Parts: sequence; structure tokens; C-alpha cells
Amino acid sequence: MTARTANSLGALACAALLAYAYYAQYVMHLEPCPLCIFQRVGIFAIGIVFAVAAAHDPAAWGRRVYAGLLLLAALATIGVAARHLYIQSLPPGTVAACGASLDFMLKVFPLTDVLVKVLTGSGECAKIEWRFLGLAMPAWVLIAAIATGAYGLWANIRRRPPMLRF
Repeated sequence: MTARTANSLGALACAALLAYAYYAQYVMHLEPCPLCIFQRVGIFAIGIVFAVAAAHDPAAWGRRVYAGLLLLAALATIGVAARHLYIQSLPPGTVAACGASLDFMLKVFPLTDVLVKVLTGSGECAKIEWRFLGLAMPAWVLIAAIATGAYGLWANIRRRPPMLRF
């Protein structure tokens, strides 16, 4: 498999993850909290890097750059998902009450304040409304971010298969 094909498959995987997130929001009526939205942004960023890497199909040094960008986006997503899981693991009553919506905070506060407030977490981030195989959605995002990050490294750092000559 070429790096272009591998990166295309990575982009498709991220698109499928985002499609399910929107399905959960609009069909299952599970409203995303601010940390969920940040995780979506992370998966979107991973998908964009995969798509650009597939379109560019660079030489060896360029693939290393894309591998680094994929790793960076995956680590950020892993961090947000891990923080979300930590907030969900706290005993009831120890998490702050539900705060303002992300849209409102972005309009009123500077971006740095919004990031601090969101990563601190609030009541809506502590609720677990969906589980699959016993894991909440942030756990699945964590698994997906680890998998796509590792796959992105594999797809872009491995040697290219030899070209067939006729």
C-alpha cells in the first residue's frame, strides 16, 4: 500500500468518526459538551492532515513532517479525551455546575480563557449519556486518537513499497 492510499484511508476513518458524532448529535439527540466539541476538532485536524498528506504525496522528508503533524494532532486529542474521562470519573458533586455554552464563551471571553474554562470541565462534561461495550464516548475517542496517531506514523514513516516497472 502506498503512503497516498494509507493517508486516504486515514482521512476516511476520521470522516467516519465525525459522521458518527453528528449522527449521535442529530439523530440520537446527544448534545455535545465543550470537551466533546474539542475532541471533534481534534479528529477533524487529524483527518485534514491525512487528507493533505494524501493529496500532496510527498517524498520521504515530507512524509516525516506529516507524521509529526499527525502525532501532534493525535496527542492533543488524546489529552482532551483523557481529561474528559478524568472529569467523568469524579464523584458526583465534585464537578462544577454546568457553565455557559461554548458558543457564548467564544463570543465573550478571550480564547485562552475559553480553553482554561473548557479544560477545567463543568457539569455537562461529567454526564455519561452513551456507552458502547461499557465505555463512554470519550474513551472511544481516546482509542480512536491513539489508533489514528499510530496509523499515521506507520503510514508516513515506513518505507515505500518498490514501484512496479514494466
